[in-house]
Amino acid sequence: MVNALLREIELRSPYLENRKVESIYFGGGTPSLLEADEISRIIDAVAKQFDISDHAEITLEANPDDLNAAKVNALRSTPVNRFSIGVQSFFEEDLKWMNRAHTRQEASAAIMRVQDAGFENITCDLIYGYPLLTDEKWRYNMQQLIDFAIPHISSYSMTVEAKTALDHFIKKGMSPAIDSDQAADQMNLLIETLKGAGYEQYEISNFAKNGLYARHNTNYWKGKHYLGIGPSAHSFNGHSRSWNIANNAKYIGSIQTNQLPMEIEHLSVRDQINECIMTSLRTMWGLDLQQVEKNFDSSVRSKIMEDAAPFLEQQQLILDDNKLRLTDSGKLMADHIMSELFIIEN
Repeated sequence: MVNALLREIELRSPYLENRKVESIYFGGGTPSLLEADEISRIIDAVAKQFDISDHAEITLEANPDDLNAAKVNALRSTPVNRFSIGVQSFFEEDLKWMNRAHTRQEASAAIMRVQDAGFENITCDLIYGYPLLTDEKWRYNMQQLIDFAIPHISSYSMTVEAKTALDHFIKKGMSPAIDSDQAADQMNLLIETLKGAGYEQYEISNFAKNGLYARHNTNYWKGKHYLGIGPSAHSFNGHSRSWNIANNAKYIGSIQTNQLPMEIEHLSVRDQINECIMTSLRTMWGLDLQQVEKNFDSSVRSKIMEDAAPFLEQQQLILDDNKLRLTDSGKLMADHIMSELFIIEN
């Protein structure tokens, strides 16, 4: 697999058109299973093909149970300078219900181990809106990360994907269904608690202290080009989106014959507009209407403003300095508001 990744990096080197690489993110699946020398080999391969910024953010997504003392110590010798730790909860019964492999003790130990090794730029994930999570437990989970002085917190509402074990259990009555009202209440509690602790909600699900936004994810939301390497990885260059096949064996076999195992979707102007609406409105920077007019057409701006009128009236959107932004109440309706602003006609 590592050899295939290295070869794909070579094959895809023209994709970013000599753009400077500002961030590298090891995510999807379980990249923390990689050994430190394998991670260094991959970063070295990127450096050979691309111009990496001197201050690039290099993140490793990790399960707490993978971050033992030996692994963390070995990672100090790599260019990795940021960790994304999938904590999810500090309650044992909740982790078991989510089918997570780690324990609450391992979550706390992993955080302390990474901090003690000198890594300060850390983000942790928490999940809310599931049946076992009372508001009291939710406050405790958030307070744990606040007490650890974690500078970046990502938090997502539990969703049920089709054909998963949870979907099966709910349909069979073996598990309670997800309660949308609970999720909304706990999202409000999330915003209130983290803002009160000095965090800035710069994206619907992401909170940062001292401007330590996730640069990699922020580039997604700002529509910057990105290259994804490996099975299922997605890439975007402004005009098209491509994605690799998910099957590991087929991916490796294809790369070994110097064939890129991917599909490509060319984005219409309508797709590009809707992509801009969807990504921009998720952030505190909002949808820049002047940029919309510059990149597309004044008629597009007029149509967006026409569709935004009822949400402005209900104070779910605000217009400030030619930018549309979601209010806190609007964030609870984000998907609906965005879909209402989408351009439907070709």
